Amino acid sequence: MRTMTKVSSRPILLLFLFILVVAGVLVGVGVPLVSSEGMIIRTHLIEGDLPLGPEDGDWAKVSPMTVPLSGQIITRPVWPEPSARALTVRSLHNGTEMAFLLEWQDNTKNDRLTPGTFRDGVAIGLPLGDAPSFFCMGQLDHYINIWHWKADWQSDIDRRAAKASEKAREGVRTFEVIPRRVSSVEDLIGGGFSTLTTKDKQGRVQGHAVWKDGVWHVVMRRPLASEEQENEAKLIPGRVQTVSFAVWNGENKERNGQKSVTPWFQLVIDPIAKL
Repeated sequence: MRTMTKVSSRPILLLFLFILVVAGVLVGVGVPLVSSEGMIIRTHLIEGDLPLGPEDGDWAKVSPMTVPLSGQIITRPVWPEPSARALTVRSLHNGTEMAFLLEWQDNTKNDRLTPGTFRDGVAIGLPLGDAPSFFCMGQLDHYINIWHWKADWQSDIDRRAAKASEKAREGVRTFEVIPRRVSSVEDLIGGGFSTLTTKDKQGRVQGHAVWKDGVWHVVMRRPLASEEQENEAKLIPGRVQTVSFAVWNGENKERNGQKSVTPWFQLVIDPIAKL
């Protein structure tokens, strides 16, 4: 006669409680819980013009995805304790252009770069070609295209526009020297640590940002069609590729490799319906 063995439910209950406690601690320190099903970022197809700024109502029509950020600990100087722990991502395209809206908590606005101070920033990394590459800065023969939005560049553009408007309205001449920027986003190529190169042609990637109530809201956009086959990421509707992100907090003295980063995520660009 077979004897039934009674299995205690206590270990299972303790394991379940442990998982709940760990999850609560992660959420409490600002680390979002991401399921395997949520690792895809979708670029939604819309009709008409893409939103120019982060406050455009079209962004509210897109469900945001929150991705976790962690410290850069691959190369020295490592940065194990970054201040930014999560980044909210939305993406749109209209068949001609593509745009990202990136939002993250930052209680201080650092939009001036002076000796001893550092700027806020955010970057998008897109691989060049189909072969995988290192998500931080790429690697030799496996380069990535990096779009680096810089808060001080945005400040230069906004201040110059404000001065031009003031001059047109009141005829006031000012002598403040403000750098001329074609964009608040620097278009770069990365082939590994310490190999970052600024592309000769700038302005293809445009940026616009607003800092409000301790949150940065940054829009970056670029035409879908590539002008440079070897030095510009391909953005093809219907294609699945990869994308990564990085965030810098100037108040926390973050710069260069001292930053918050994400691994690669899948980027799915909605196909264009055929008539």
